[in-house]
Amino acid sequence: MAESKYTSQVRIIPAPVEEVYPALSNLQNLERVREHIPKDRIQELEITADSVRMKVDGLGQKISIIIEDRIENDTVKFGAEGLPMPMNFWIQLKPGEGNTCYVKLTLKAELPMMFRMMLDKKIQKGLDDAADMLTQFPYRQWNSN
Repeated sequence: MAESKYTSQVRIIPAPVEEVYPALSNLQNLERVREHIPKDRIQELEITADSVRMKVDGLGQKISIIIEDRIENDTVKFGAEGLPMPMNFWIQLKPGEGNTCYVKLTLKAELPMMFRMMLDKKIQKGLDDAADMLTQFPYRQWNSN
């Protein structure tokens, strides 16, 4: 197995990093989008401020996404448990101009060569789609509730 690294395109979030970071560094904010999570693929979803545990269709066991480190107004680092291969990912934020900030997602995983060839484009698309999704959240509203 070789370590593979994937990085999303940099996106602009229309909110300052001081509003975005608190929302992204608290996984309980996923409760706000729970109804958009596909129930046919994700079951037994448990959310806390530091972790998300779920049963994912096709894996047959519960997996956990855990916040491993937070660097205020900069980075949130995540690890995973229960996956068939080691992986971690992080969200990086940088201040932008005016009331904006930049976001970039990075994922590192130890993938067998065969999986890597099959999944490279899907993983890259998933990261870019996730970065796009992060530009859409109402961060100011989430922090005031």
